[in-house]
Amino acid sequence: MLSAAIQILAFALALLGVLGATVATLLPNWKVSVNGWSSIMTPISQMQGLWMDCVWYSSGVFSCTMKNSVLSLPAYLQTTRAAMVLSCMVASFGLCLASLGLKCTRWGGSHRAKGHTAIAAGGCFILASFLCLVPASWFTKEVITTFLTTDLPDSFKYQPGGALCITFISAGFLLAGGVIFCLSCPGKRTTRTDYASPVDPDRFLLYQEEQRRRELQTECKHLKNRQNKTVQLQMDEVKQEEPPQEKPAQDQKQKIYSSPSKLPPKDIKDSYSLQEYV
Repeated sequence: MLSAAIQILAFALALLGVLGATVATLLPNWKVSVNGWSSIMTPISQMQGLWMDCVWYSSGVFSCTMKNSVLSLPAYLQTTRAAMVLSCMVASFGLCLASLGLKCTRWGGSHRAKGHTAIAAGGCFILASFLCLVPASWFTKEVITTFLTTDLPDSFKYQPGGALCITFISAGFLLAGGVIFCLSCPGKRTTRTDYASPVDPDRFLLYQEEQRRRELQTECKHLKNRQNKTVQLQMDEVKQEEPPQEKPAQDQKQKIYSSPSKLPPKDIKDSYSLQEYV
């Protein structure tokens, strides 16, 4: 899994992409017409956006008109509207998931759950970037085609505006952040606990608990071995002490029977019978 610093960088890129896509959706300068006139109240610039058409006059007056009729709009403009709104919603949802999947946050579950959440957030960012790129490319193609094919004077033709540039840049930020988050794969489960840095609190705590368990297990093994050794030593001492206690008893018996005054009764009778015979 990626480090916390790289994830924060990806989150910052995705946040810039969301803000840029939202601003571009609301801006009126998706296509711009620059007109130079000598009169004071003639328009200098005419702009058309997704939601409104604006005119900037040479006197400094700036007026806008909302596009109320949806059915009267061309197909590419309706598609661009829907795609940009959907892109902003998906990217916002991706930000919520990314905040849960960051390694530097304490919410979001375990280390493995955070990895899956980060991958889901990356997928949302990549989808949002494509929802920005496709309609913006279509809109740009229609504007350029109209500019090159119509026979109107150049003062009445439109060219791509600044909102399209912001849209492409925001899509790039979303795509970069999504790819980085998708690389946050938790990997396979292993019985071996890897070293965890203090930057990852959950993984560091799990590592400490695993180390304590191992230490307790080793201590228990040592105590059992010591107890077994002490019991074995006691048994050996008992076995060594028993034979010396039996030997003195045997020696005493031998001494008693070896003395002439304390012979066994059978021997005494034999001696008497011998005397009588003599």
